[in-house]
Amino acid sequence: MQTNPYKGKTGIDRVWRALLHSLDGLRSVYASESAFRQEVAIGVLLLPLALWLGEDATQRALLVGSLLLVLITELLNSAVEATVDRISFDPHELAKRAKDWGSAAVFVSLVNGAVIWGFFLFERLT
Repeated sequence: MQTNPYKGKTGIDRVWRALLHSLDGLRSVYASESAFRQEVAIGVLLLPLALWLGEDATQRALLVGSLLLVLITELLNSAVEATVDRISFDPHELAKRAKDWGSAAVFVSLVNGAVIWGFFLFERLT
């Protein structure tokens, strides 16, 4: 059985390398996924609004957290899509199912964000 040569890192070196890999991932997904860029743009617009409109830390955390959840879900969906595409571009029921489920997860996170922001704005306006 082969061992992963990257698993031997420990301590601050491991943390540093993990940070660099994470930043590489963010750059890569931003460059290659238009949906992620669109969601980042929406997040950049809504983040200051969330911090300004939220009356306390809990409200701000819910508003900001709902924005971050969309980005997290999109990252995972993009990872699923890249993995499926790495295996084959040929149509296959399991590949379709994996991509559809990833897309559904993004949709649910967007609905979650809309519900949280909707409740918040409704409460603020009434």
